[in-house]
Amino acid sequence: MLKGLAPRLILSVTAIVILVEVVFGIINARIQEDQLLEAKVLATEDNSGIITRAIWEDMLEDRREHAYSMMRTIGEQKGVESVRIFNKQGRIMFSTQGDAGKLVDLTAEACDMCHAAGEPLVRVDVPSRVREYREGGRHLLGMITPIYNEPACSNAACHAHPESRTVLGVLDVTVPLDRVAEEVAGIRTRSLLVGGVSVFLVAVFLMFFTRRVVVRPVRKLIDATRNVAERRLDQPLEIESRDELGELSSSFETMRERLLDAQREIDDFTAHLEDMVEERTEQLEVTQRRLVQSDRLASLGRLAASVAHEINNPIGSVLNFSALMQRLMTAEGVPAERRDDFRRYLAQIVSETSRAGRIVTDLLSFSRRSHAESVPADLNEVVRGTLSLIEHKLTGAGLTVTLDLDPELPVVPCDPQRMRQVVTNLVLNAGDALRGNGSVRVRTKRIPDVEAVTLVVEDDGTGIDPQDLPKIFDPFFTTKEEGKGVGLGLAVVYGIVETHGGTIEVKSEPGEGTTFTVTLSTAPIDAGGDETNE
Repeated sequence: MLKGLAPRLILSVTAIVILVEVVFGIINARIQEDQLLEAKVLATEDNSGIITRAIWEDMLEDRREHAYSMMRTIGEQKGVESVRIFNKQGRIMFSTQGDAGKLVDLTAEACDMCHAAGEPLVRVDVPSRVREYREGGRHLLGMITPIYNEPACSNAACHAHPESRTVLGVLDVTVPLDRVAEEVAGIRTRSLLVGGVSVFLVAVFLMFFTRRVVVRPVRKLIDATRNVAERRLDQPLEIESRDELGELSSSFETMRERLLDAQREIDDFTAHLEDMVEERTEQLEVTQRRLVQSDRLASLGRLAASVAHEINNPIGSVLNFSALMQRLMTAEGVPAERRDDFRRYLAQIVSETSRAGRIVTDLLSFSRRSHAESVPADLNEVVRGTLSLIEHKLTGAGLTVTLDLDPELPVVPCDPQRMRQVVTNLVLNAGDALRGNGSVRVRTKRIPDVEAVTLVVEDDGTGIDPQDLPKIFDPFFTTKEEGKGVGLGLAVVYGIVETHGGTIEVKSEPGEGTTFTVTLSTAPIDAGGDETNE
């Protein structure tokens, strides 16, 4: 399949030229053949006229042998096939072919043109006297010429003919058309040669013309279009032409210049916009730092208020019980009847002091988020060991723990002690949600095609309200009753998981239970120094 405008144009025009050459060649060959045949007919007519006149004179003077000799001489000419004379009855009176005396069929080709109507024609025009036929593989042209009964003939003393007889006989001259056929073949060969040369010259001219006038400008337009598509707008298009391609290139050049101006404006605007974006980014960064600082201060304030509130309660109790104990004390000591009260107050002081100590310990665990001390550990063994340590708490709360541990779980680089704290807090937190009625399921699973494992703790308890879900990992946030928790358990879990490079997710629906999913990477984690929250 042809690609490109020039080859298709050349092929189309060449095909049209070939078609025109073939048509004109056929017409020219036919005209030349007709002209040659016409010339042959005229020459044969002239010879027939000469022979007829000579025969008429020789017969008039009764020189029959002289007439026959003259006809033999003419019949031996190179361009003459035969000369014959027929009388009116169709008998051959003379023939150069040796068939004199024979009676020919009046329906034969030489006679049929005059006797076809039943009665012989008297006056016959030249086209009707000519016949073209083939005989023995040869192409022949025959012409009959009537020999009329002239007055000199009908009045002659030697052999008078009555005046009623108009035609005395017929002269039939046959000439070969082989030379005409050769000349026609030569004409056709020359026409074919001239046509081929003409087609070749036209094709060469078309190639030169299309390359110079069409292909080069079109290629320049294509290159210019590619430059525009690739944003190389600084390369002008140069086509010197006054035709449609010139107008197209002029319009394209105008478009390129406008695009170049627009591109420059866009570049200037982009540069200005980049400066504006950079300036605004700096302003946003400053604002962000201020917001972060404000958020830190606000968080610190909320944390300080929560700590003060949580610690103030046990300290207040200690102060109250200390004051009561101080009132019970006398110079002699504690009265005997108030010693039981004194011991009870002292036990309350110990209990409240322990509570304050736990709050401080949990707060330290939350605030000191050092990098985990990574050692390869079996997470399944960590789970089993942790549950064995808190088994007495689970039994006392009436909880049932179901394990579904993946036996092909890979080792996890982690701090086993901290992971035990994660398991403990999640399981006990689930137990608190169940309130002594239900079961807790602990599952471990390897994530396919990913270097990670999951630890899942789920319960079928009361669930968490949707409005409380975003706050469950906040420090000191708790839904437990007063005195049963300070809200640092899940915050500590979140911090431990984060220092291990893992993630923790929670899903819960009220009345349908809660699921905590911890994802840990099995790739080694980098060791580092301690980092304390500000």
